[in-house]
Amino acid sequence: MTIRIAMWSGPRNISTALMRAWENRPDTHVIDEPFYAHYLKTTGIDHPMRDAVIASQPNDWGEVVADITGPGPGGASIWYQKHMTHHMIPEVDRDWFRHVRHAFLIRDPSEMLVSYAAKRTSVTPADLGAELQAELYDEVVERTGQNPPVIDAADVLRKPEAMLHALCDALEVPFDDAMLAWPQGPRPTDGVWSAHWYANVEASTGFRPYDPKPIDLPDDLEAIAEICRAPYRRLWRQRLLV
Repeated sequence: MTIRIAMWSGPRNISTALMRAWENRPDTHVIDEPFYAHYLKTTGIDHPMRDAVIASQPNDWGEVVADITGPGPGGASIWYQKHMTHHMIPEVDRDWFRHVRHAFLIRDPSEMLVSYAAKRTSVTPADLGAELQAELYDEVVERTGQNPPVIDAADVLRKPEAMLHALCDALEVPFDDAMLAWPQGPRPTDGVWSAHWYANVEASTGFRPYDPKPIDLPDDLEAIAEICRAPYRRLWRQRLLV
């Protein structure tokens, strides 16, 4: 039986490092943001490497759903799926939620914005996906009758082993020490957009220590952070504690 895990995150979280952790398990295959091309094609939004992303993935959400609700590639017993919340636009039928186990990865919006704004010239609240992330959490609860685990990036960086143990327990899969470190470099499973976004994780061999720094956002970004804080805090109160 394939255990399918959908991890819902916003951008500039530790979502790719977490994908590395799962991919380093011998029983797991991963997929990187499978709805990204559909999101770009349907919305017309301009993102870095837009044309390359659209050309690299199925553009039809139904084809994506058929893939991610199917058996794990190569016979993998765990089919780990890294999803961006803002890719789940209204036209995508969410009935597939019933066929996977869900988890939510959150991060303080101010920290996300410092990193995200360095890669994009313009930012909106929707780019961070915080409000949609809270909406998706509610929908998962409604469709599955279960409260999916929530983990905060800062907690994972402070205590990676304990938090990954807790996450695995919540998802009802065994923890594997292989999740704590991985080889440097890119992966064939990385999205084509890795050339723009993944320099830090490609240089990593594990979760970096948490090193918070003072954040002083300009007024426009602070206004976006404030919009995102309420949904972030609502999920933060549901997070796993160790």
